[in-house]
Amino acid sequence: QVQLVESGGGLVQAGGSLRLSCAASGRTFSSYTMGWFRQAPGKEREFVGGISWSGGNTYYADSVKGRFTISRENAKRTMYLQMNSLKPEDTAVYYCAAKYGSRWAATVQEYDYWGQGTQVTVSS
Repeated sequence: QVQLVESGGGLVQAGGSLRLSCAASGRTFSSYTMGWFRQAPGKEREFVGGISWSGGNTYYADSVKGRFTISRENAKRTMYLQMNSLKPEDTAVYYCAAKYGSRWAATVQEYDYWGQGTQVTVSS
């Protein structure tokens, strides 16, 4: 069982930066592939990016590639999402998610545990 808590959301102007954190409970954090998703009003939840259990591999949606960076510190049971060059279309509730094992996953259905989400609003 893993419990996830996101933090770091807020209001930022276009072009600005934010760093989100996802703190996990449990002693086997390093056994989980982690991901970030987001959901804008009236839209489906979409994949933002993911990171392998070692942190050695990351992958991103095309819409954020080159602007967002995912990292993790297994000793702290924490994952991060560094968001740079933010755009108004990045406005959404951001969720972190965990799935047991090393297999890549980019869909909502493949993840087992979810945080409650944190709001990110980018003003133009």
